[in-house]
Amino acid sequence: MDIAMEAGLDLVEIQPNAQPPVCKILDYGRFKYQSQKKASEARKKQKTVEIKEIKMRPNIDTHDYDVKMRAMLRFFDEGDKVKVTLRFRGREMAHQDLGMNLLNKVREETAEIAKCESAPRLEGRQMVMILAPIK
Repeated sequence: MDIAMEAGLDLVEIQPNAQPPVCKILDYGRFKYQSQKKASEARKKQKTVEIKEIKMRPNIDTHDYDVKMRAMLRFFDEGDKVKVTLRFRGREMAHQDLGMNLLNKVREETAEIAKCESAPRLEGRQMVMILAPIK
């Protein structure tokens, strides 16, 4: 502690549980500032993966389907996951096989660039599937 006082620095305990305890003489304010800078740099560099949602209906037209697929490919290029939601309305619930076929078609068309993270499953009146880009 005397050496730290003479140098005008702080005595920081690094490992209190060691025998004997490990201490370091340093400027604590500067140390804290540098650790905050490192943490902020790490936060800047990390990529947050977003989940984008594409909504469809079982009897979607071919052009509408193509537009949705282009949007999905753009999302995969940006590195985002895509949640494909297929909403059933009214009597469409009686033809869930059409919805399953549509989602399987989407999965097959995106097989080269995306993997199926969760298979198509029915949640109430909508069928949901999550696709993630292959790195």
